[in-house]
Amino acid sequence: MKQWYEKLWENFGKGYDQEPFTQGTIGECDFLEKELNYDRSLEIIDVGCGTGRHTIELTKRGYSVTGIDLSEAQLRRAKEKAKEQNLQIEFFRHDARDLPFDHQFDAAIMLCEGAFPLMETDEMNFQILRSVTKALKRGGKFIFTTLNGLYPLVRFKALYGKPGAQGEGEAAAGGSFDLLTMRERSILDFIDDDGRQQRVEVEERYYLPSEITWLLKSLGYRRVEIFGVTLGAFSRDEPLTPDHFEMLVVAEKE
Repeated sequence: MKQWYEKLWENFGKGYDQEPFTQGTIGECDFLEKELNYDRSLEIIDVGCGTGRHTIELTKRGYSVTGIDLSEAQLRRAKEKAKEQNLQIEFFRHDARDLPFDHQFDAAIMLCEGAFPLMETDEMNFQILRSVTKALKRGGKFIFTTLNGLYPLVRFKALYGKPGAQGEGEAAAGGSFDLLTMRERSILDFIDDDGRQQRVEVEERYYLPSEITWLLKSLGYRRVEIFGVTLGAFSRDEPLTPDHFEMLVVAEKE
């Protein structure tokens, strides 16, 4: 049985590229370059690369980037875009929970909820972090974004009403949030690339900053820094607050 994220990306490459949250690529890559000290000798892996927007932009700037995704359709779109721009980029279909790389890359990026935190269980999400860590060389940098658990906690009553006996609140639009698992369930309606109306039931895991820090420290990261996210304008000068829907994580491996 296909999971919701597999169904979503079966035929939504062109539509995805038009979404508002995908329009900040240039500014986001500006931040990545600065974090990598503009060192174009580095080998980078883009986990959950989707249609390749960060992979392609960084390649245009002279970096060596390998794009990884679970969706054949998204990768097909990424390859089309790279070909249109005469770029030679390696794109591979792999499950982020089990990447076939061992201490191969100098840096890893995983942006716009690329793979993490979409999995069905916390253990599966952790497998992604562990797998990416294994792919990194010693001293490698891991930069990713994920959903900020502070956001729904502060807004719980307004968004989901009073929690029930099991800690779950229901939204007016049919979605729900479980305080015990920090998981949100919602309905996503969208138009696929063939113009057909589609619907998927989404389930995503929100993480607290302390959880992310603990998970990464347990994997051997010597430094974990977390910031707030503004679309297309990642910055170390933006402290994370409950007003941020996403958080930006920058970690350095031992």
